[in-house]
Parts: sequence; C-alpha cells; structure tokens
Amino acid sequence: MGADFEPYRLRCELRGHEEDVRGICICGDSSIATGSRDKTVRFWRVDETEKSRYTLSKTMVGHNSFVGPLAWIPANERFPEGGIVSGGMDTYVFVWDLSTAQAIQTMKGHQLQVTGVTLDDQGDILSSSIDCTVRRWRNGDTVESWPAHQAPIQAILKLPSGEVATGSTDTTVKLWRGSKCLHTFIGHTDAACVQSIEHPGCVWDVKFLPNGDLVTACSDGVIRIWTTDADRMAGTPELDAFEAQLSFYKSNTKTVGGIKVSELPGLDALQQPGTKNGQTKVIREGDTGVAYSWNSADYKWDKIGEIVDGPDDLQGRKKLDGVAYDYVFDVDIEDGEPIRKLPYNRGDNPYFVAEQWLLKEGLPLTYKEQIVQFILKNTGQANVALDYSFADPYTGANAYMPGQPSSFTSGPPEKYNFKYIPKRGMLYFDTAQFDGILRKIAEFNNAMASDEGQRLLSLNDAESMRLNAIVAILKDTSHYHTSAFADTDMNILIKMLTSWPVQMLFPVFDVVKMMIYHPHGANLFVNCLQSGNDILMDTFRRATAAPALAANQLTSIRAVVNAFRQTCFRTWLVHHRSEILDLFSECCSSSNKNIRLSYSTLILNYTVLLIDSKDEDGQQQVLSAAMELGDAQEHDVDVRFRALVAIGSLMLDGLVKHQAIQLDVKSIAESAKSSKEAKIAEVGADIEHLIKSV
Repeated sequence: MGADFEPYRLRCELRGHEEDVRGICICGDSSIATGSRDKTVRFWRVDETEKSRYTLSKTMVGHNSFVGPLAWIPANERFPEGGIVSGGMDTYVFVWDLSTAQAIQTMKGHQLQVTGVTLDDQGDILSSSIDCTVRRWRNGDTVESWPAHQAPIQAILKLPSGEVATGSTDTTVKLWRGSKCLHTFIGHTDAACVQSIEHPGCVWDVKFLPNGDLVTACSDGVIRIWTTDADRMAGTPELDAFEAQLSFYKSNTKTVGGIKVSELPGLDALQQPGTKNGQTKVIREGDTGVAYSWNSADYKWDKIGEIVDGPDDLQGRKKLDGVAYDYVFDVDIEDGEPIRKLPYNRGDNPYFVAEQWLLKEGLPLTYKEQIVQFILKNTGQANVALDYSFADPYTGANAYMPGQPSSFTSGPPEKYNFKYIPKRGMLYFDTAQFDGILRKIAEFNNAMASDEGQRLLSLNDAESMRLNAIVAILKDTSHYHTSAFADTDMNILIKMLTSWPVQMLFPVFDVVKMMIYHPHGANLFVNCLQSGNDILMDTFRRATAAPALAANQLTSIRAVVNAFRQTCFRTWLVHHRSEILDLFSECCSSSNKNIRLSYSTLILNYTVLLIDSKDEDGQQQVLSAAMELGDAQEHDVDVRFRALVAIGSLMLDGLVKHQAIQLDVKSIAESAKSSKEAKIAEVGADIEHLIKSV
C-alpha cells in the first residue's frame, strides 16, 4: 500500500432493504438510490442532524422481480425533486418521479433481464440486457435498438465525452457513438490492489460519492459507506458491530477438510461421554474446528489440536461435504433459487448421478436430461448412449424427449431393468398453510391468555411478533440458503413445545416441520439436541401418547420426515430409529389417509437411510412396517406404492432379502402385480423378479 494512500474505514450502514441490494445510484451531492432483490427502489438522504449518516426518504414499488441498475435524472421542470430510472429482472425499465415516488413510465422491450441503464447528453435513456441488445428510449418509447455483443451485456455507462461504453460476458468492452461501435477493447491491464474491504456477503455494486467516499451494495441487504476522512468514520460501537457481522459470516462459510465450521457441534457436545477409547470428535471453537479424543481411563475428552486444511494431495480433486470428487459444479436453476452443488466422478453413469442429485435436491425429474447434457458437456464426454426412459411415480410427471426411439426392439432380451427400485432420494413436506397456522396459534394463545391458570404459558406481544417474523422467513423459500433466525427464536418454540397443552401442539409442529426444512433452522434444533435437551423426542412422546390426537400424529410425523433432508439430523434419526418407528406404528391403521401417507413416507425415507448405513436391525424393523402397509388391505395407491418401493429396495440393496421371503413377501408381490393401478403392478413385478432370482 502506497505511503500516500489512506485506507477506507466504515462510515455508516443504510438498512431498510429486505433482501440483496443489487444496484446503487449516486443522486447529486447528497443522496443515494438503491435497488434490491426485494423488488423496491429506495431513496436515501443525508441525515440533517448527523451529516455522516443517511436516512430512508422514499420507497418505490412497481417491479415484479429484483431491481438492479439505476440512473439519476437531475432535478428539472418535469422532475422538481429529480427522478430515477430503474431496470429489473422482469425486463422492464421504469422512470420514477421522486416528488411522488410513483412510476410515470413503464417501458417494455427487452426480452431478458435489464442489466444497465444510463442517460445520454440528449436526455434519452439507454438500457442494456442479457438479450445482448442496447435500446434507446425517448418519452417512454423505443426509438432505436441494436445487437451490441455476442453474449449477455452486463453493464452500460455514459462517459464524460458523450460516448457510451458497454461490457459483456464475451470479455469485451465496446465504445459507442449512437449505434456505431468506435472501438472494441479486449483484455485488461494489470493493476495493483491497494486495499480489500471485506463484507459479510457478496458485493453486487460499488459507486463513489462526489467527496471520494465509497458506497457498496451487499447481499446481506445492507448498503455501506466507506470513508478515508477520520471525521466521518463510524464510532467504536458501530465498528465492533460490523466486525461481529463479519466474524459471524466467516464462521458460517469457513470450511476445514471440506466441512463447514458452522455445522460442527459446539463445546456442549463434549458433555456427552465417548463410546470407546480413542474416539475422536471435531468441535467448533470460535471460527475454527478443534479435534478431541476420548480418554477412557480418565473419562474425559483430551484436546488434540486445531484442524487445518492440509496440502493439496488430492491432485486437483474438489471436496463437497468432506468427500472428494473429480468435479463439483455450481448449478443455477433460476434466479431467486440457491446455487446448488452437483458432484460428479469420472466413470459414473451421468443418468444415475442426475437422477440421484435431482431427488436429493427436491427438484423435478423433468430436469434429468438437461442435467445429463450439462454433465456431458462440462466433462468432455462423448458417445454416451442416451437413456430415454422416464416416469416420476411420486408426482406422475412425464418428460418428452425429441428423437425418442421406438419402444419396439429386436434382438435378444436385455438384462432385467427394475422400474422403481431401489429408491435413492428421499421425500419431504415442503409446504405449509402459514396463514392458517398463525390463526390457530393465535386462537390457542388467546385462550390461554384469558385463563388465569394458563396465562403464564401464553406468548406475550413481543413473542407473538417474533413468531410472525419466523413465519415470514419460512414463507420466503427462495432465500433459504441465506436467511437465518435469531437465537431467541428457538426459545419461543421451546416454550411452546414444552409448556403448551398437548391438544394445542399441532400448529406448533407445523412450524417446527418447516423450521427443520430450513437449513439454519435445522442447525438450531440440532445444536439444542446436542446440548442434551432433546426437545423433539420429549414432545413427540407427549403428542403420540394414547389416545393420540390425529392432528398431532400428522404434523409430528411430517416434522420427522423433513429431518431426513438435513445431514445434521442423520445421527439423531439413526439413534432414535427404533423409538420413532414405535411411536408412530399406530399410524399404519389410521383411518386418516394423510396420516398413513405421511407414515409411508417415513418408512420410505428410513429405508434409504438404513440401506446407506448398512443397519440390518433397522432394515428388519422397517421391512416389517412396510409389509403391513404393502398388503392388499391398503386401498390408497400412493401409500401402498411407497410401502412396496421400500420393500423392493430393502430386498435389492439391503440385507433383508431372505427375511422378506420368510415373511411371505411373495403373496404381497402377487397381489400387487394383479392390481389395476399400473405403478402398483409394476413394482409388484419388480419384487416378484427379486424372489425368483434367489
């Protein structure tokens, strides 16, 4: 860093957006406009009482997807307070009048996301887009449009000289006068980095204020202003708070050995004794992982030392969840969805990998062919025989594929192909009627609040408001990868689970179901379980005790089913397997179809888990439960189908094939094969083939 360079320090934070801040616009000498994934444009002015800070002045709503680029229209006769131009993912360009905070023009023309907006010297609006074009707008209409690049355009900027520059994914920057390209710049000149400013998230945009201060837009929803002027720098409390945010972000993203530090158990886990001498356990201490070894002689955990990533001895292989792969691809399903990690090893069947991955991620199997082609393209494979067969028996969806060969073939019979077994992925309950849940909780809460004997059990106003905030986070499924709950949120749920009357628990279980489905929510529950407070099992025991309320059975079993989605819950599921299956065994004969379907889903998920862990005792228990559901007495197709798939999977990949035959699985297979329901008959044929192959 040069001697004449003063490093930037935090000046202030602008909080108001609910999601990622994607765009910044400097508006004159003292104001800032910002656009966000929350679909709003917000206008900020310098705080008159404290000049180093900004306050939110106006919020503009109109886009139906995230807002990115912004441009400033200086105050004039038409815009007494100035105006804002915004572009969005929705392909629209909006013009806003700041005096009313209303859109006065909505311009449609681009086919894809608008990535840049600027004004030229004549007052025309220029916009760029992922569709590779630049458009000129005048009085709300397109007056000119031209293909500017061969790939998506990412930015457009008017230069002081009057020309316009565009930058593209094609790695070029082009200089324009009107629609004429004056020059194409290829490559960049090396430059020295004089300062890196860390943020607790992705930085989407950066702009300079006229006084030299720097404005940044971050994915945590916060706009930050940085300064080199000591008089404008934030005070110690603000700086400490920012450092805490940064530390929390790092601890939640740091990995050791390919495993997230944030997912490691805390020091409380050392309160549980080891099972054998020399057993090792990795614990989260601060933002790092520390290894401990169980000392049976002294009956304590001995500290070994801090875990560090060793030298790259994997010859370029990448790690995901601690496992090394030849490839780990980032897959962006669509905007607003989290980036998914797709692991792949050379030599694997791409169709099998694609189907496994889609099921694991809870994505439609109709994406299968696209994922296969993505794998083949990015691994340089060719001449791979295509597998056109596809049917999703759980949703009934089918896929059309151009060039699909005829189903009539000649030649010798091929090796038997099982149609539905073994089951690889797991199933979950990813939706909830949140409004109805909140209404029912409010009804129960009001009843307790008005009862002198139960008043202390009810939620106070602050707790009720926080419960609404929890539900708001759970509703926003597109941001489960970034959203998080407050530490106090668990206290509210624990209070309800432990103290509310058993007949009032079912709406609470519905909230718990979705909390477990949420990555951060699941981690909060597991941290609680690892501290020795197994709140879930204690409450499930209460809720399923005879005579069990049907609503409690349904909601609690679905909460357990969703635990299979999270890796952090696997140990808990295996440890409590026998008791969980016993607690819900009565669901097999329930008159409520939804309860039986939820129970069959639990059986199916345990089948997948226990086959993977090679737990023969567990497989036998699950086989017995599945055979009860799979016989001809079960009239619901989906319940019976899931039970039959569990049976077939346990026989094919599990350790209980001979036990199934001894339990007369043959009669179940014959009954299923004669069913008028195609998928029941087909899985029955799969099981029959397994019996004959013994």
